[in-house]
Amino acid sequence: MNDVSYLASEHDPWIVLASVAVAILASYVTLDLSLKVRKPEGGVSKMWWIAGSLVMGTAVWSMHFVGMLAFSLPIQLGFSHLLTFVSWLAAVAASVVALGVASAGRYSLGSVAGASVAMGAGICGMHYIGMAALDMTPGIVWDWRLVAASAAIAVAASASALMIFRLLQRVHARREFATQALAATVMGAAICGMHYTGMAAASFPLGSVCLSAQELGGRSLAAIVAIATLMLLLGTLLASILEVRLQRVARQLSQSLQESNERLQSANDELLQRALSDPLTGLPNRLLFEDRLRQAVQRFTRSHQSAVVEQLAVLFVDLDGFKPVNDTFGHGAGDQILIASAQRLLAEVRSGDTVARVGGDEFVLLLEGLRDVEACVAVANQILRAFAQPFEVVGRQLRISCSIGIAMHSVQGDAEKLVAHADAAMYAAKRTGGSSLAFFEAHMAIDAADHLQLQSDLRQALEDNQLELYYQPKIHGRRHRMSGLEALVRWNHPRLGVVGPDTFIPLAERFGLIVRLGHWVINEACRQVAAWGNEGRHMRVAVNLSVHQLREVSLVDSVEEALRRHGLLGSQLICEITESVAIQEREITTRIFEGLARIGVHLSIDDFGTGYSSLSQLRDLPARQLKIDRSFVRDIEGQEDARAVVEAVIKLAHALQLTVVAEGVETQGQRDVLLSLGCDELQGYFYARPMRASAVLGWSLDASTELTPAR
Repeated sequence: MNDVSYLASEHDPWIVLASVAVAILASYVTLDLSLKVRKPEGGVSKMWWIAGSLVMGTAVWSMHFVGMLAFSLPIQLGFSHLLTFVSWLAAVAASVVALGVASAGRYSLGSVAGASVAMGAGICGMHYIGMAALDMTPGIVWDWRLVAASAAIAVAASASALMIFRLLQRVHARREFATQALAATVMGAAICGMHYTGMAAASFPLGSVCLSAQELGGRSLAAIVAIATLMLLLGTLLASILEVRLQRVARQLSQSLQESNERLQSANDELLQRALSDPLTGLPNRLLFEDRLRQAVQRFTRSHQSAVVEQLAVLFVDLDGFKPVNDTFGHGAGDQILIASAQRLLAEVRSGDTVARVGGDEFVLLLEGLRDVEACVAVANQILRAFAQPFEVVGRQLRISCSIGIAMHSVQGDAEKLVAHADAAMYAAKRTGGSSLAFFEAHMAIDAADHLQLQSDLRQALEDNQLELYYQPKIHGRRHRMSGLEALVRWNHPRLGVVGPDTFIPLAERFGLIVRLGHWVINEACRQVAAWGNEGRHMRVAVNLSVHQLREVSLVDSVEEALRRHGLLGSQLICEITESVAIQEREITTRIFEGLARIGVHLSIDDFGTGYSSLSQLRDLPARQLKIDRSFVRDIEGQEDARAVVEAVIKLAHALQLTVVAEGVETQGQRDVLLSLGCDELQGYFYARPMRASAVLGWSLDASTELTPAR
């Protein structure tokens, strides 16, 4: 070899630089592709493996081919088409191996060594087949030491590439770019080192001729290949970046959708919880209770098909005396009692039983799997004993009992009416004085049905003008003349005839009709007083106010509007409330009384003596009148204690500048005693029964005529 002269060779530095740039960019794109193929995304990873192998192989081959085009001899050179194509296939094959190992993620010593040798062989094949594309005669003279060195560099570069693939899998995303760029520079340098070491191993004897000079070659081709490769690599890189961003957006959208679904599910769960539970006590509400009751009845029905027979019961629990406490100490104290009541009920039942709150102070219990009726009674008695203990509220011990209605379910029973039956039984327990229990009986269903029908009829009565005011005169004690009237509402029922207030007023209060009914009474009384005024008779009428009306913020405005509408003075209207309401609703009563007094309406305390107050408690109320309850008047003739009470009330009332009305006067003896005690006004059957408005003027006497008692 030393005796042979060789052609002088050289490399175009700009094309060499272009080949290095292609090598580094090809390495960067290759590393980026390795991150795609290693992701466990099924078909997408395989797609990137196939496309990546083509791009990577083309890029590595392009670096080699551009480097070959940078090489020149004093003779014209060219590369055969076929061998150039085969060299490209070798580069692609090496890329397939590299990305295959990266996608598999197996980096054992044996697999890395085998893959490195295969990749090195592919790269060497690419290079030396590409060199063989120079169809030289005589042939190329090789320095086999440099050939071996280039092969070693190819294997080492392949091993380094695989280890870099592995390293990138462990690199945090924020450091991925810097690591990938550094690794691409190392890989590009290794590839260039292998190529140019291989080129240095080739020598061309003087007189050599390139038989493929007319095929592929020239600097323009180098520029075209370099530019095309750079565009391919940049396009692939942009596609990779776009795919990464699309995946990131997809992940963000997926995560956002998942979070939205979680929030929606949480909101749905919360709404469902709110929809099925009582917000104050946390107990199930009526809706959830009815659902559990239906399921329990189905289980009960199935159990009766077997030899085991167990009982099913619904208990309706209503607190006794809750309303006065709630009104006296405020709703905050009432809420504390309701919460404590719920806890006491839960403590007395089994974990499988259901306790629900279905109303203000109403609870229902569902007891399943009871051995017999006695077991149900035992639970009810435990509840009664639990409620016999005082409640600690606002620093005081308050005693509130409960009434319990029980409805047992039978195979032939109507499950849908269990709660209604227990409710009816509860009212039966209340009528016995409370703090007791009662089982449902058939006649209670009739009463409950009648109440429901009357409630429905009462709503219609307000629409159809079936209500009418009757008037009972009040008689002045000294002048024995009519001093006023009390308006008493009656219901002209189309089927039942005249229905008294003792029947339908409790219904109106229970079903929320009392406020509407009370407004009708006030307006109708004012209308009738105005009508009498048009006939020349100046009348004063008293109307009864319900506690529910007192809670209406607009009550005073409604009364004032009724007076204005009918052209009446405030003094022509007296509003009566019972003594118990005046004391229990002290704050509300004071506010309403002051408002009514401001517009000139006179105020009266009805049924005095039946509550728990004293005259000193009523002293601060702007009342003008007291009405002694009929229970004292009834016994005033024969019982000295009743007479003493009435006398004391009259004297103390007069000391407080209050007039006194005695109601329920039915005998001449009662009248005489009351007059002797100085009672201001008298009212009762002894003088007149309640009468229609049309009969009042015919009954009343002229102001100059002394009233003759009715016989």
